[in-house]
Amino acid sequence: MRGVVFDGKQIQVVDDLEVREPGAGEVLVAISAAGLCHSDLSVVDGTIPFPVPVVLGHEGAGVVEAVGVGVSHVAPGDHVALSTLANCGTCAECDRGRPTMCRQAIGRPGKPFTRGGQPVYQFASNSAFAERTVVKAVQAVRIPKDIPLPSAALIGCGVLTGVGAVLNRARVDRGESVVVIGTGGIGLNVLQGARIAGASRIVAVDANPAKEEAARKFGATDFLKSTEGVRDLLPTGADHVFECVGRVELVRQAVDLLDRHGQAILLGTAPATAEASFLVSSMFLDKSILGCRYGSSRPQRDIPLYTQLYRQGRLLLDELVTRTYPVEDFEKAVGDLEAGRVARGVLTF
Repeated sequence: MRGVVFDGKQIQVVDDLEVREPGAGEVLVAISAAGLCHSDLSVVDGTIPFPVPVVLGHEGAGVVEAVGVGVSHVAPGDHVALSTLANCGTCAECDRGRPTMCRQAIGRPGKPFTRGGQPVYQFASNSAFAERTVVKAVQAVRIPKDIPLPSAALIGCGVLTGVGAVLNRARVDRGESVVVIGTGGIGLNVLQGARIAGASRIVAVDANPAKEEAARKFGATDFLKSTEGVRDLLPTGADHVFECVGRVELVRQAVDLLDRHGQAILLGTAPATAEASFLVSSMFLDKSILGCRYGSSRPQRDIPLYTQLYRQGRLLLDELVTRTYPVEDFEKAVGDLEAGRVARGVLTF
């Protein structure tokens, strides 16, 4: 079968990939569509250290082909969106409703794939850039069949991370002010999360002026090309500032833009050894810097909620899909993403 493999030196679209049958508590999914995210490219450039060879992709949707023993919440023929959380469901963190903190869901890459008889790693417990993948049952969330699968694919990372950061981690309240630094796939979802939460002022910041139209469509009330103008709009600072790029100088700017009791939420993926600085004295007015993994999501709860909001017209999904590409055009999709020509490109199988 076809898949996108990174061997440590180059990315290839191969056609000799194999995946094993699902075991107990697992689901085999035929991938229909998968979003291309900067996190996939971060594996290639080393920002996210990961063993190779590996099948990339972590934002997918498709149709269940088979289920293992003990799986009852999905069945063959169901449409599903996939999460990256292969959480155990039984530890203290899972029991508290914090599956993103489950230690079984962090840094434990499996090898369900083979190529030429050699094992191949699975990225983010998902590997959606393959015609078929095997995931833990908890990662497969059934969705209504009337939701287009290219749109549904984007729920599994961009929506869970961006909207989840607003609703679950920052807990933005009605009437509050929000600044979003970076309006790529994650940033656009932060914008619409803030809109859904009822924020009164939503300021999008991006150096690319071509992104203004999309930013406003998703919820921005204002658009700036740098953070320098934020204080003109919000003289006392913002209640919430989301850094969605992963650059340490932008982390500092996010902290500096906070009002009293404000929160800086870090979503962008910086290199593993990156360090950021801030003035300690600036934090004493109850300000906070919040890390956020995967939108502090609970996928089996949140994905059905987001599909409901989509069907009500309150959550935008179709508008996130800037362009679809057959998997053979992977290099074209990467080029468009790196050049900022697409918010989210979606590979189709």
